[in-house]
Amino acid sequence: MNKPVIILFLFHTFCISWVAAQNKKLSSPDGNLHFELRDQQGELGYEITYRDRPVILPSSLGISNWEKNLEVERMEDTTVNTVWRPVYGERSEVKDHYSQRTYMIKSSTRGSDRLHLIVRAYNGGIAFRYQYAGNNYLRITSEKTTFCVPDSTYCWFAPFAQAEHKKLPVREWPGEAERPLTLQLANGLYAALGEAGTVNYSRTKFFVDQGEENIIRCSMYDAVEEIAPFASPWRMVMVADRPGDLLENNDIYLNLNKECEIENTGWIKPGKIMRVTRLNTDAAKEMVDFAVKRKLDYIHFDAGWYGRETSMESDPRKSIGSLDMIELTRYARSKNIGVWLYVNQRALMNYLDEILPLYRSWGISGIKFGFVQVGSFRWTVWLHEAVAKCARYNIMVDIHDEYRPTGFSRTYPNLLTQEGVRGNEEFPDGVNNTTLPFTRFLAGAADATVCYYHRSELKPGLASSLNARSLLNTACHQMALSVINYSPLQYLYWYDTPDDCRDEPELVFFDELYTVWDDTRVLEGSIGEYVSMARRKGNKWFVGSITNNDPRRFEFSFDFLDPDKKYELRLFTDGGEKVKTRTHVAVETKEITRKSKLKLDVLPRGGCAMIIEEK
Repeated sequence: MNKPVIILFLFHTFCISWVAAQNKKLSSPDGNLHFELRDQQGELGYEITYRDRPVILPSSLGISNWEKNLEVERMEDTTVNTVWRPVYGERSEVKDHYSQRTYMIKSSTRGSDRLHLIVRAYNGGIAFRYQYAGNNYLRITSEKTTFCVPDSTYCWFAPFAQAEHKKLPVREWPGEAERPLTLQLANGLYAALGEAGTVNYSRTKFFVDQGEENIIRCSMYDAVEEIAPFASPWRMVMVADRPGDLLENNDIYLNLNKECEIENTGWIKPGKIMRVTRLNTDAAKEMVDFAVKRKLDYIHFDAGWYGRETSMESDPRKSIGSLDMIELTRYARSKNIGVWLYVNQRALMNYLDEILPLYRSWGISGIKFGFVQVGSFRWTVWLHEAVAKCARYNIMVDIHDEYRPTGFSRTYPNLLTQEGVRGNEEFPDGVNNTTLPFTRFLAGAADATVCYYHRSELKPGLASSLNARSLLNTACHQMALSVINYSPLQYLYWYDTPDDCRDEPELVFFDELYTVWDDTRVLEGSIGEYVSMARRKGNKWFVGSITNNDPRRFEFSFDFLDPDKKYELRLFTDGGEKVKTRTHVAVETKEITRKSKLKLDVLPRGGCAMIIEEK
């Protein structure tokens, strides 16, 4: 059941004759962002401006069977201003404030059929979707929507979900682009093209045709077959003056999805988790004990616990060898530690309806879906139905591989997180890690598997799969990522074992870390260069700052703190050889106030982390 909703302003609806309407612009509540519909010889288009600066130049609208001979019959306007409380999130309250206009469209070739174009103007972005009225069979094969951007627009291009992002002029794309797609406009603005509410539809990426330097087009993965009334996912254009504002306004993804459909959400518990690397009961119990010691919430059995994951012979209803899953989960529960299990999609397809009641009887907390098929209409529908099935058995979900979120965690918050990111297990550099907050993380949580001890060298046997790449990011860079990279299920110590730990003093940071927050602030950031974020839980702030591959001086202001209080700052920095632990992390304590300033010189691929608590 949803948390209580605070109604700030009751919505008001009225209809306007299209012929009589004088103002074709739909404006955001603050009046800065404008959507204008254009009607040219039976084809519909639009443009978007922000404070009189162009964001999207005149572009096309339309979807299968509704591309030509169109006429707007009437409009209906709605204003909504509410605040709702999510089960968990980057903020304990989410504001949903927008102006909406629904354009009722008819066609001279479609008889009595109607298409509704629904447009919402938020302060942080414009969203629109197509809704087929009536009760006809639908086969949707294409979308005419385009996004024509101004000259000299750059983007951060990634061809697939786990790829590195490359900054490129829009005209130089080497293929289809993943979403969200972050843009830098020559007029100083930032924008991001996204997709929300993709639950019973096929995925849409973006592409640019040769010869059309600035026109970004939509590419549906495959056809969608449904019966009207039926609505497409939301197409979205986020707009901001600075990159950090895009991230601070990313609740737009959740707002464009249905409210929570789980009546009792008390069993959904975000937390910290560590992977079991040795598949036997005794080793797993050692991991449980380590989880207790290091204040983790869960342990996780990754691929292989029920056999070779790609084999049809592997059965997720039983564990292999000397691993006694029933005994292990009993032991874990006795220590208040939950257990997650990896299950490949091949096994999920064959056994999902059997393993859900079985895992519930074992006391399993969650399932990590592995090697899921993404993109097609069939597998998109299957995947979201599988998450809903898990909710019926009080089982949480983490979806891995190429799946990227579009806000479904609002409707089914048992979907805690998902991959769809070039995470730490691939040993990315500082450029990657300072790019992701303003690109991939706009769409929501990402399971980026924070590494710690084994962050700078390859573990035995991994060279072939990781192309012998070595990560040079510092210990404090990795610590800061656990704050910067939002994931309600936060994997820590990804390549590590309990034997790696020497109880270094800085581990208190991970011990006290939260994974969901009451407030989130982007203190400063430049895409691919640096980022500083502060997140609050109760009266405690956690701060993470990282640089790219270059050294940098950070100058911190603490103006996000209460002016009437004093605070204790625990500061974690890369201390170099003068710190005698393996990790070389320096820990110091300071008293600060809102007026305090702090300057730090950060190593290449370095960072710093902070815990700030009221005195």
